Amino acid sequence: MSRQQIQVPPAPAPSPLGILKLEGSKIVGKDGKPVLLRGAGLGGHLNMENCVSKLLTFLYLQITGYPGHETDMRKAVKKVLGQEKYDYFFDKFLEYFFTEKDAEFFASLGLNCIRIPFNYRHFEDDLNPGVYNERGFQWLDRIINLCAHHGIYTILDLHAAPGGQNVDWHCDTGIHRALFWEHIEFQNRAIALWEELARRYKGNTWVRLVAGYNPLNEPTDEEHTRVLDWYARAEKAIHAVDPDHILFWDGNTFAADLSHFGDPLPGSVYSIHDYSTYGFPQISEPYEGTPEQKAKLEGSFKRKIAYHEKIGGHIWNGEFGPVYASPADGPEWEKINERRYHVLKDQLALYDQYQISWSIWLYKDIGFQGMVHAAAESPYIKLFASFLAKKKRLAADSWGADTTEVQSAFDPIEKLISEHVTHINHRYPPTWKVGKHGKEKSTLDTSFADNLSRTSRSPGSQYFDLGGADARICLPL
Repeated sequence: MSRQQIQVPPAPAPSPLGILKLEGSKIVGKDGKPVLLRGAGLGGHLNMENCVSKLLTFLYLQITGYPGHETDMRKAVKKVLGQEKYDYFFDKFLEYFFTEKDAEFFASLGLNCIRIPFNYRHFEDDLNPGVYNERGFQWLDRIINLCAHHGIYTILDLHAAPGGQNVDWHCDTGIHRALFWEHIEFQNRAIALWEELARRYKGNTWVRLVAGYNPLNEPTDEEHTRVLDWYARAEKAIHAVDPDHILFWDGNTFAADLSHFGDPLPGSVYSIHDYSTYGFPQISEPYEGTPEQKAKLEGSFKRKIAYHEKIGGHIWNGEFGPVYASPADGPEWEKINERRYHVLKDQLALYDQYQISWSIWLYKDIGFQGMVHAAAESPYIKLFASFLAKKKRLAADSWGADTTEVQSAFDPIEKLISEHVTHINHRYPPTWKVGKHGKEKSTLDTSFADNLSRTSRSPGSQYFDLGGADARICLPL
């Protein structure tokens, strides 16, 4: 079976607004009028974060919401399918995840910007770095053009960089150490990739409504200096090729800390990620929108934008949003969601008050955090119900999981670690406690990914038909 061609829609006519520019604290079009970029992130598409993470998006759905990280998940699927069917499966996933109808629907909501997270592995192989795969650029072109035909801007986001720019699951390293900051080769490869992207998207002859580049998602540099050095190098390199597009730089420590940043770089906007604990399980108090709770929302936001107020810069909130409950969370699940919608409503009101640009995390998944999701009663979700229930019961999603049923098993381990590693709760990043540093990182992520591969090939499994006789994936019921 030959590899399918990627169908890239033709580029639309140049935008009448031209390439967006930064003027003081405002993003403006060619006509000089301010533009607020408001929309969502296309998580789970070109960077398939696992659902030990933020989301359970449609591929994880295809394999029931996979645990671990993308590379291990892909290895598990390849063991089951073989190379040819593996390629077909993922090509179809990428094709169907975001279509013309998605762009049309997104625009109908009055939203005007999609952040496109991508994994560097779509563009180069670690065994052959610097030799670029044209298919990666074609997948990007496809989304950009679909969006542009509906007047939607796009921001290109390197979500997973060589070596891993942060210590969490979503940069797809399989470890929890940010090697990007320890090896100049990884840093150089990321800059070279951005130079290639800038070459392809520079200029205004075929503008596809690319608003700008987000060169690195959620860095975690414990020293707080290497990230600044890399940002300075990357800005010079990218703007030497493409002097026009805006660069969107995430704050350090998961885009929450800009306290070590100095003078702003040319043509740059600085990004925060403003998740509220009120939108997650096991909070200290339910959110009712009281004046005190609203003050906490604003206080957290104000701490993150102190740098912007100091430099008079435009604010882009690149990620925020609650996770949502389901019937599996008990009879109060709808009431829980009402409260979380209330959190989202009050955050949006706050952002409107401050006139900032924002991007909700995320657009699409299976009902965990997405704006749109698969129906709970669909045959698709029912097929994977038992596996999803097991994952939920074991709290294998480190992002937004409720650990009530399993915490008693982890308490003795956490107690032992805390007693003998007394500094554990003071390690970087500061928001991580002993449970985050320890248990699930070596247990749930890895074990579940391996279990997925093994059970997919065991007796009693069922083929999942993707629409072709040679495109069936063996998955457990």
